[in-house]
Amino acid sequence: MAAKHCIASFVDMESMKCTIYTPTVYAKQSLHFGTHRYNNQFCSLSMNGCQGDPRAPIGTIETRTFPAAPTPALATDYLNSAILDMKSNPPPFDSGIIRLEVPIQQRIEALDWLRSQSHNLLPRCFFSGRNPSNVSYIENGHTSNEHRHKLVSVAGIGSAVFFRHLHPFSLDDWCAIKRFLSKKCPLIRAYGAIRFNARAKIASEWEAFGSFYFTVPQVEFDEFEGSSMIAATVAWDSALSWTYGKAVSSVQATMWQVSSVVKRLNKDAPQAIVLSQTHIPNKVSWDSAVRRALEMINRKNSMLIKVVLARSSRVLTTVDIDPLMWLSCLQIEGDNAYAFCLQPPESPAFVGNTPERLFYRDRLSISSDALAGTRARGGSESLDIQIGNDLLSSPKDHHEFTVVREYIRRKLETVCSSILIEPEKALRKLPRVQHLYAQLTGTLEKEDDEFKILSSLHPTPAVCGFPTKEARVLIAETEMFDRGLYAGPVGWFGGGESEFAVGIRSALVGKDVGALIYAGTGIVEGSNAALEWQELELKTSQFTKLMKLAPLLTRGENRIAVQKVADC
Repeated sequence: MAAKHCIASFVDMESMKCTIYTPTVYAKQSLHFGTHRYNNQFCSLSMNGCQGDPRAPIGTIETRTFPAAPTPALATDYLNSAILDMKSNPPPFDSGIIRLEVPIQQRIEALDWLRSQSHNLLPRCFFSGRNPSNVSYIENGHTSNEHRHKLVSVAGIGSAVFFRHLHPFSLDDWCAIKRFLSKKCPLIRAYGAIRFNARAKIASEWEAFGSFYFTVPQVEFDEFEGSSMIAATVAWDSALSWTYGKAVSSVQATMWQVSSVVKRLNKDAPQAIVLSQTHIPNKVSWDSAVRRALEMINRKNSMLIKVVLARSSRVLTTVDIDPLMWLSCLQIEGDNAYAFCLQPPESPAFVGNTPERLFYRDRLSISSDALAGTRARGGSESLDIQIGNDLLSSPKDHHEFTVVREYIRRKLETVCSSILIEPEKALRKLPRVQHLYAQLTGTLEKEDDEFKILSSLHPTPAVCGFPTKEARVLIAETEMFDRGLYAGPVGWFGGGESEFAVGIRSALVGKDVGALIYAGTGIVEGSNAALEWQELELKTSQFTKLMKLAPLLTRGENRIAVQKVADC
């Protein structure tokens, strides 16, 4: 097998100089594991990149692309052969990251591949952009814009390198991630998320995620328009006691567990039966919280204009909920939205389907969304138009939307040479709801402003309020649960690109927690507690429609009436 190389060898992190090396030829070999079984606990291990020197140059960043295979099984065989060859041909570097990738000559859904991997101990991740993005990978020995492919979604298992800490996400943490990335290797990406409030106490259900959690998958499946790709990534840094040999052995252990038989998801699975559902806050407490927020907003000389109050709904069911099945159903409904799943080892899964982009960066170009105001979709075209016009003409919703749009505009102006808002105000229609929407685009003065953009845009008034400081204080005083990653940035960093959505329309799903479903709504002058509660119900309906309530049951003091949640 001939592998085409794209190698970035860094001598100076400031100049990020790259050298493209000539292709190396690899002989195809068969890989036989015999009866040896790898320890699951070992194969979930990797290094925490946050523990290294964030500004120390890494030895090499490399992508090797092998000839395309007709099936996932053959592609997996090619990949195993290449990994075996890596073990006997170590590079002369104390640190580095190497991605091996094999294109597949058929399109296979990344979510189908991920669900076909039956093990549950390895970390998992999935990300699907709102619109397919163009990426280049090496074909015919070179990278060219003539060979760009639309990347639809990415699934990954294992962790070549992860980034996690209990302290708030900092510039050093951003640098620690970026040292493993290169423009020359656009598909080496770190996927993850950041807490809504990094300074709040972390609840037990969110402990595995820390204050932030990012991972470069060990084994990755990429879905393109018209084709697919399977890849394995080896990352090492001897300074962190994670040697090249350990890294290769770890990815071999993960590959041993990979199933090359991809089964199509059954998207008509039976609904889970709900045994109990508990809201925090309940309706009475919610009315009280909204009333208090309005009192503060309307108080003379008050700076507070808007606050976003949220609700956590814990659902317990007769059987464990499959987070990937939920994600599949959400994808069907949430066209033109971001779908994501993030699951550290032995942790609940954070899943969601969000329409809201925080920002997308491609070199110096950047774009962001302003999204606010919510209405249901109409049952007929005429009713839908009427509801949409009501949203467009609502003074309360216009005020809420303008606060969000102007906040984002001011933040972008601090790092961009120019800003364009188009459209300034329009309807964004989703299958169940519609919102007021604007898109803002700009040109960054320098790419290193990426961290400044992330830290300044989050949290937007759409998920926190305005002014941010006053809204944060009221949220901390009012909400009696940990938002965790809900409403925080979720997405990925790449060498020349990055993309983050706002982690709304999301849930935490796991054996020990059941399902924790999150939703929030903006409180401004003129808000009505009862209508805002209805909005919460509307926003969580994409999850509740996947379940049905049990017949009348008595579980301690909890009595549940017969009711079937709305059909898909």
